Amino acid sequence: MASRLGTQLGEWQATGGVAQALADRIRMLLLDGRITVGERLPSERALAAELGRSRATVARAYELLEAAGYAERVHGSGTRAALPAQRLPRAAAVDGDVIDLTIASVGSAPGMHAATVRALDRLAPLLGTPGYSLQGLPELRERIAARYRERGLPTDPEQIIVTSGAMHALSIVLAALGERGRPAVVEQPTFAHAMEALRRTGHRLLPTPVTPEGWDSAHLVDTIRQQWPALAYLVADFHNPTGATMPELERARVAAVARSVGTVLIVDETCAELDIDRGWTPRPFAAHGSAVLIGSMSKIAWGGLRIGWIRASREHVDRMLSVRPSLDLGTAVLEQCIAIELHDDMEGLLAHARRRLRIGRAAVADGLATHLPEVAMPDVPGGLAAWVDLGGPWSTSLSLAARDRGLLLPPGPRFSASGVLDRYARIPITWEPELTAAAMARLGAAWRALHAGERSRHERLHDAAVV
Repeated sequence: MASRLGTQLGEWQATGGVAQALADRIRMLLLDGRITVGERLPSERALAAELGRSRATVARAYELLEAAGYAERVHGSGTRAALPAQRLPRAAAVDGDVIDLTIASVGSAPGMHAATVRALDRLAPLLGTPGYSLQGLPELRERIAARYRERGLPTDPEQIIVTSGAMHALSIVLAALGERGRPAVVEQPTFAHAMEALRRTGHRLLPTPVTPEGWDSAHLVDTIRQQWPALAYLVADFHNPTGATMPELERARVAAVARSVGTVLIVDETCAELDIDRGWTPRPFAAHGSAVLIGSMSKIAWGGLRIGWIRASREHVDRMLSVRPSLDLGTAVLEQCIAIELHDDMEGLLAHARRRLRIGRAAVADGLATHLPEVAMPDVPGGLAAWVDLGGPWSTSLSLAARDRGLLLPPGPRFSASGVLDRYARIPITWEPELTAAAMARLGAAWRALHAGERSRHERLHDAAVV
């Protein structure tokens, strides 16, 4: 039976030294995210038989990988993929004429000001109450529950907790359901700050690959079945940053395996309704089994409106409400009133977001064709960004060169649990065409400088926030 590594190697052929070529190929699979950090590699004997090479050749390739920090060989545990350790410093403040592509947001929706004014009338009768809203205003929870029912998932308002954004929602979930010291599955790539939140609560991350074409479902299922993780954090709709959507059959399979080993699925739906032209609409993940869903208004209405929510079973809701007072005492009531007003025109909000995303996607495609013709625009049916394959491990160097030209572009490894994916870059499709055109011109200049061998005046990238 073919191993996962053997399958990824495909029709591998050496063009020089066989052991060095094999080591280089395995290293590139690791850096591209197709082999995950910590993944157990086949034994020397098994891989040699699979590739039709001598055991000595495979042993030498593994030695080369270990010497470079790309493998760990532990007696009794075999050989596992690894990555040389490095730590990035925090970013300094940005000054001057800088275009910031670390932010993927469609900006404020039309009607935000009017909704805020109307919300003051809604707030007035609440001023006579204590003002603490631990679970959220009943009217807002009903509107959120109704949206789930419209999407094919029966939901009661008592299954909803209103939060101060999606990251706050994740913090509450982890405080209630996390298990320090246990593993947690994350996609690779994925939202950078979700990984940080899992690490901060003591979880060991187990990455599973995702590309614009979708999930390696066999790897995801096998990881859950074999590792028994406490949690799995997934972005199943318009995955951030690849834009992929998990098919319903895959959702059902993942949900069934997670249920069998007791893994709690945390599904981030921040991008779930940012559809441009996908052509089909899956039901929410929880329609296939128990899953904690996280949503937010920030990508639909405005990032400055800190309203998110959790949709979960009543048992999980009770656990989360019991721990929430140790984190905060509820979500701002005025912002909830604004969210109620905005929910009453949700279709208008979504239509505006989709128009902006369609225009932004076209602007990125035009920019790549004009300034980086060697780089193909991936299929982006919705979501926030294009996950661009640069064709080689140049993402970090390109980000440094872009910084020299007043452009902040997070490199691919920023979205990885282990510092791989250096051949990819996330380019937001959320900005106005004029700003996108300027950004792509700067990116093109950085690309040409990189391939001309120019040295950046910045020695390293900083570990900045990525939204």
